[in-house]
Amino acid sequence: MTATPPAWGIQYTLCLPSEDAARAAAAELSGMGHRLTAVRVHDHYRFVPSSFWYGKPSWDPELEGWWQVFSLAVHSGYERMALEPFFRSERIRVADVARAHAGFQQGFSEGHAATLEEVFQRDGLVHEQAGADVALPSPLPEDPARPPAGPPWKCVEIGEPAVLVRAVVAVAERMYGSSEDAPDAVEWLLDEEFAFGEPYGSTGDLLGDLADAVAHQGTCTDTTVEAVPFLMELVCDDSVAPGSRLVLLCDLLRLAASGPAAEVSLADRITALGCVWEESAAEYLTRRAIGSELPRLLSRWEDESDAARFALASLTALCGTRDQRALSGLAALPAPAGSSRADVVSLVAALLSDDRECLVPALNRLSSWQPRVAEEAVSPSVDPQTLGLAILPNLVLEDVTSGIAAERDLP
Repeated sequence: MTATPPAWGIQYTLCLPSEDAARAAAAELSGMGHRLTAVRVHDHYRFVPSSFWYGKPSWDPELEGWWQVFSLAVHSGYERMALEPFFRSERIRVADVARAHAGFQQGFSEGHAATLEEVFQRDGLVHEQAGADVALPSPLPEDPARPPAGPPWKCVEIGEPAVLVRAVVAVAERMYGSSEDAPDAVEWLLDEEFAFGEPYGSTGDLLGDLADAVAHQGTCTDTTVEAVPFLMELVCDDSVAPGSRLVLLCDLLRLAASGPAAEVSLADRITALGCVWEESAAEYLTRRAIGSELPRLLSRWEDESDAARFALASLTALCGTRDQRALSGLAALPAPAGSSRADVVSLVAALLSDDRECLVPALNRLSSWQPRVAEEAVSPSVDPQTLGLAILPNLVLEDVTSGIAAERDLP
């Protein structure tokens, strides 16, 4: 007999502009079958004399005077992965509740229901339904069917880690001479312990360490801006294997999209606070630095693989560069109608040509089979063009890595 999977819980956090709005939202969540729902003033521990945080400055001063709702939903009878499509619809539904009360969904966490219920902070508890589970539809929803992938890319080698080590050291020495003159993200490459120390087990590990040094956890900083010329030099260096160059191009895609990605993730919050989005200086300067080097990359267009051209055209779109070579070259890529690649190519083409009439249908097609895109597109606060830029790196990376030999080595 198969054991029944343990109940799974999700705790949602909503931010609302007033106590009345928070209580109204909490009542709606309780009506949806949530087991525990609490309402507290934002950063409430700052007002509790026994708390370590008592009297300390707020971590998020923009939300001073706002209220939070914490609500635990419990789901039983299924393994966690079987519930993912339903959870996605529930996240959308809870975000709608927050928006309806002039607030936003701040986040969620999940785990075994028994653990989450045990650690749930009951300060400000307004609704409790002991043993309640959220009603599940029967049958459970499933993810939409994906269209067929495009034709396989011509396979490109990622290369041996020792070869890449020699290449990055040579480029760093050529550009900076010594670690004293190198940007913070690069100086470790000029250390003898790097060049002659413990060898890397895989090229993917080295590429992952380099990406993390340039932008830790994907966050652009001043260090990221300083490191862009080095990444560009690596991409243009013929001693770097084509597959590694392709991975580096995808890293540049992520960096160029960091601003739009942040804007999409914070869109509801920005609207609720009545703010105007301002990209960070590091995100803006990183994208500008990449854009300034793009002509050099595009000059190599004829020598690139189709997969690299796909990444280059996408990078050109992300940087807002109007380049006819990239647009016409995009149309020549193997992307038959009805394939998932064709949908991504349509998005890149719309962004490259700044064609909003084509952009919305392209996003709609992607939303029809890419659940993550559909979830982000549902917010009325998300601008279509910003969404297109934000989702592009992952779509391209998912496609082109199939053409990289030794893909198992990728981070």
